[in-house]
Amino acid sequence: MRNKQGSFGHEEESEEINLTPMLDVVFIMLIFFIVTATFIKEAGVQVNRPDTMSADSQEDASILIAISANDEIWIDKQERDPRDLRVVIERLHSENPKGSIVIQADEESTNEKLVQILEAAKAVGVTNVAIASDDDG
Repeated sequence: MRNKQGSFGHEEESEEINLTPMLDVVFIMLIFFIVTATFIKEAGVQVNRPDTMSADSQEDASILIAISANDEIWIDKQERDPRDLRVVIERLHSENPKGSIVIQADEESTNEKLVQILEAAKAVGVTNVAIASDDDG
């Protein structure tokens, strides 16, 4: 077609794909998954849990405490002094007040450390405490 000047003109169409909307969606999904992700916390020591015939699953455990075979108490991959348990549990519980405490006690550990942890949790006001075991049932 001729325009008014008498020359042939082509309207150039953009052949590039606009990626901006797709990138916006990807970033929104990334932010959503980061915000909603729950991270698994580990106590920091390998524990041989005792066997049990019945066990209930704990879904909202926010504090994981391990008692090793030689009665060391581990929280967040650090060995903790039994005298500092209340402060550590209180700090971790304040980060997630709805979460529970799961104690992984080695089958060779003594009940004394388990009772110390239970007393510290009770002093802080945590009522949802569970003891982990291996389920044979």
